[in-house]
Parts: sequence; C-alpha cells; structure tokens
Amino acid sequence: MGRKTILFLFAAVLMAYNAYTPVPDGIEEPWRLVWEMTQMKMMTDLVWMAELLGINHFMDSMVFLMSLHNVPPTSDENVDVMDTTFNSVPVRVYVPKRQSETLRRGLFFIHGGGWCLGSAAYSPYDVLSRRTADRLNAVVVSTNYRLAPKHHFPSQFEDVYNALRWFLQQDVLSNYGVDPERVGVSGDSAGGNLAAAVTQQLIKDPDVKIKLKIQALIYPALQALDLDLPSYRENSHGPILSRSVMVRFWSEYFTTDQSLEKSMLFNQHVPMESTHLFKFVNWSSWLPERFKKGHIYKNPVPGSSELGKKYPGFLDVRASPLLADDNILRHLPLTYIITCQYDVLRDDGLMYVTRLQNAGVQVTLDHIENGFHGAFSLHKLKISNRLENKYMRWLMENL
Repeated sequence: MGRKTILFLFAAVLMAYNAYTPVPDGIEEPWRLVWEMTQMKMMTDLVWMAELLGINHFMDSMVFLMSLHNVPPTSDENVDVMDTTFNSVPVRVYVPKRQSETLRRGLFFIHGGGWCLGSAAYSPYDVLSRRTADRLNAVVVSTNYRLAPKHHFPSQFEDVYNALRWFLQQDVLSNYGVDPERVGVSGDSAGGNLAAAVTQQLIKDPDVKIKLKIQALIYPALQALDLDLPSYRENSHGPILSRSVMVRFWSEYFTTDQSLEKSMLFNQHVPMESTHLFKFVNWSSWLPERFKKGHIYKNPVPGSSELGKKYPGFLDVRASPLLADDNILRHLPLTYIITCQYDVLRDDGLMYVTRLQNAGVQVTLDHIENGFHGAFSLHKLKISNRLENKYMRWLMENL
C-alpha cells in the first residue's frame, strides 16, 4: 500500500471520527455546526499529535494555522482601516468615512483566543470591527496583545491596559473625533476576561480621568479557581470549546509547566491558604436556581502550596475578575453580558451578572438558549447574525 493511500485512509478515518461528534438538541443548523466542528477538531487533533511527537508546541501550531486567516488593514467604501500603535501596543483602528455632525462613540475591542491565539487581523474580528464602526458610526480600536506561551500573565493584561489608557487620553480621543463621555470596552471569551479586568483596574487608577460608559462581555472567562461548575460538567466535550481545551488555555496563560494543567484538570490547584477566595466563585451561591439543575456543589480539594507560590497569577483578580470585592464592583459601568447554554464558560458570566446586580450595577443579560461558545465568530451560521444584532442593538441604545 502506497504512502499516499495510507495518508488518504488516515485522513478519511479522522474526518469520519470527528464528523460523528453529536451536537446538543435544539442547536440551529446542526449540520453546519457539525461541519465547522469537524474542521476544527481535525485541525486540533493533528496539532495535538504533532505536539505528542515533539514536532511543535500545540499553541505555536495553532497560532500559525489561525494566522492563515489574517487579513491586511483594508479600507472599504464605509470605513477607513489602519494599523498603528497605542503606547507601543499594536492596534487596528476603524473610522467611519461618512461625515458626522457630532462626536462619535468609541469602542475598545479585545479579541479572544484563550490568551494564546488570535489577533485584531483575524478575519472574523476584522469583519466584526468594521461592521461595528459602520453600524454604530463609532471609532473602533481593536487591540492586539502578547500571546502565551511565549508571554504569560500579566503581559496580556498589561498590553491591553496600556493601550486602553492611551486611548482614554483627551488628545487621542479628540484626534479621532470621539466623545469622551461615550467610550466603552468590549471583548469575547478571553477578550471578555481582559475587558472585565481592565474595567475594574480603571476604577483604582486615579490618573485616568475619562471613565468608561459601558462594558460588553461576550461569553467571558472570569475565574480560574473552580473548573467544576455545572457548565463545565455539562459541556465538557464541546461544542467548539471543551473543558480540556479551556483548562489548557487557563494553564498556558500562567505557565508552560504541565503540573499546573494536570492540577487544574482535577480541580485541585488552589492552595489551602487561598481557599477563602472560593466564596467569590461559589456557584451554589451565585448561580440562578435553574442553572444548578440538581448539581451537587463540591468543595474543591486544596492543591499544592508550591503551585500557588510559583504561579500566583490564577489567584490574581486581574486574571479572575470574579474575585473582585463589592467595593470595586459597585463602581463599574453599565454592563452587557452574553452567555450561551452550551458553553463551559456559561456559569462564569451568570455568576458575574448576579454579583454585579447585588452590588447595584445595572446589567443586561442575553442568555442564548441554543447558543454555544464561539458562535459570535461563525459568520456562516444564522446564530452569529442574531448574536451580532443583539450586541449592536444594545450598544446603539447604551453607548
């Protein structure tokens, strides 16, 4: 049997195996989703194999493959697009071409990708940013940041925060024609994590005089302490984002030391001296009753103190915004949160909604019953358009 035949059979078996992956009941356009999942799973399986064979690090391979979908800063008939830097951080800026009699909205957008992948140039984010600029007549700043595994926390946070602080200067806003009273921050997944974190940090920063009007968080990751929430249990095998991949993203955010990843997989990574922090992420207290669905809360088993000392980042509020106390939360701006039923990160967003409401913050929750992680970026699916319309409508009314 020739080499080409063997490779063909291997590819056919791999595709058949991945195409068999079931999708939850109630998902719209299930076969389109299966096709998207099949492509993604084939890619990730091959990348996992390459890592196991010692050929290349998983995340490095994924960065390369995703970069094939990057697009240059191309202006169109509606929006001028340019790459520049804000305080040495690369950003892509989208400015509507049509004349505006008033100062425009400003939106600072942070891409997702598990702190390891993605960029402002990634095609789905480029499409979203130019649509946002055009539909809202807004200046959109889509920021990049250093990625793991080459760079670990707090590098990602610092890049985003430094770029945002730069944007919030009066002379910069004036240069782009942005109303300083109509500036917001937004992000999806890991970008939602960073959006929540920098919004909290601004509350503590006396040097930033211009404050955010809104924050919009799209299925955000908000805590790395308890990875056994009901949403992690129910959606451990996807679609799009599995528990094991999310754990990998979290661990890579802090270190390439696989001992942290292994401890996180068993939910035994928080040292005894830090277990008091669980009160901020205790889903039995913060989740709405219908999402508990008979799940039994288990106190996470304390992990090694050594891990907490070597990698304290996962205990840092800048990495886990749900750890913020009410003194910070009550000063946060008008908030919009999208959560999806079939998403390991669902309960992070739902708990944050409860905590913000209890602190007196005005919050709008859009929970998508047939939604799943990543739906916002899959523009070929109808659900993506619906999510985008909900998001745009809220921004139009509140920013």
